[in-house]
Amino acid sequence: MPVIGVLPLARPTFDVPYAEEMAAACFKALESTGHRIVGARDLLFDGAATETALAALKDQKLDLLLILQVTFTDASMTVRIAKEDLAPLAIWAVPEPRAGGRLRLNSFCGLNLAAHALGLATIPLRWLYSAPDAPMIRDAIGGLVVGDERDPAFPTGAKPGLVEREQAKRVLCRLKGRSIGLVGEHPAGFDTCAYDAGKLMALAGVDVKRIGLPEVFGSARAVSATQIVKTRADVAGKLTGLDSVDQGQLDKSLSVYHALDSLKTARGCSAMAVRCWPEMFTDYGCAACGPMGLMTEAKTPCACEADVYGALTGMLLQEVAGAPAWLVDIVDMDAASNTGVFWHCGSAPLSMADDQVQPRAQLHSNRKMPLLQEFTLKPGRISIARISQARGQTTMILAGGEIIRAPMSFTGTSGVVRFDRGAEDVMEAMMEFGLEHHVALVYGEHRGVLRALGEEMGLRVVELA
Repeated sequence: MPVIGVLPLARPTFDVPYAEEMAAACFKALESTGHRIVGARDLLFDGAATETALAALKDQKLDLLLILQVTFTDASMTVRIAKEDLAPLAIWAVPEPRAGGRLRLNSFCGLNLAAHALGLATIPLRWLYSAPDAPMIRDAIGGLVVGDERDPAFPTGAKPGLVEREQAKRVLCRLKGRSIGLVGEHPAGFDTCAYDAGKLMALAGVDVKRIGLPEVFGSARAVSATQIVKTRADVAGKLTGLDSVDQGQLDKSLSVYHALDSLKTARGCSAMAVRCWPEMFTDYGCAACGPMGLMTEAKTPCACEADVYGALTGMLLQEVAGAPAWLVDIVDMDAASNTGVFWHCGSAPLSMADDQVQPRAQLHSNRKMPLLQEFTLKPGRISIARISQARGQTTMILAGGEIIRAPMSFTGTSGVVRFDRGAEDVMEAMMEFGLEHHVALVYGEHRGVLRALGEEMGLRVVELA
């Protein structure tokens, strides 16, 4: 009888009762296989609890070590677990309904982040993204135990033409000498956001200007009440619901916008990579999402979680398209509807809003502070890209798709995408490649120029869709 050791990972900032309900359903599905299931049953919220649960598995003879990715977590404990090498490693992430409310689990994004980190560490991964009550779930779990072979295909895009190559050269010429402002450091366990300054300079002629969070907070505190009142009036013309949020926190959020904008100018930065949590909430008392969206709309791409290569990708897309680019998480993939969901807390540029939807002020779904910009994305053709460091190789990742008009999937800013390939194929390619959890999108079909850019930069170009 196969023995499966289970470690259910979660974070208390998500919907804990719902997470417990989903974990119980996963255990029920596991037990239905007839395999012997060992390990922790309670959600593991931190490193200490996970270490204790991991230690208890070391004396077991396991056929599979299964991480239940019940909610989003960083990848630090996943890599730690994997390096114990107790058994082949698998991760099971669970979907949640696109019901228009908060993103209660964000499980798929946790799987995405973990796959990238494990790929960097050259650790094999078996994975599953499925509801615990899905048809054939026992077969899917069995596939994890035996290690079903996955061999996803990557399509080949058309070769760039002369005009596209010339445009790519002009874009690279404009980028050389530019700077990305790095505010703080990327969070622990977010290997997706790491960067090498020397490689970045060699790649695109772009350097990094470091800016400490205390400097941002100090600059924000120095913003005059008159400036904040003026900016609030301007934002009120674009977002409804400003009066419904905490006004002191709103003023702080607007002051962060002014701080980022002034530091960008003072340091000569063309994009920003911002450590947007937890200190923005815990130390200053507001969300950075709305301010970053305002900056992106004004043609200074802003990347969450201090993602420098994400900021670089936004700069490239903006230069190619002549329009704002937005850095997103992919938070759901659904084979039945052949769609995925792009989402971030509330940082999309307002020019991406569906004209049938009134953008509104919103609170951060986990931290309950303003300012977020909430709306669904407008329908239309999009180009998707990432300057990726997956598996230790710098690569240009591309995909194409259509944003389709759909009800709001989750609070914040989100859009439903139908890729040029099937959602299941794209998901398979993402995990096999070890793609970062952030990709950037811009409206329009620009992949020809982006392919040429990749070649000009000496990069392998990989197409997901």
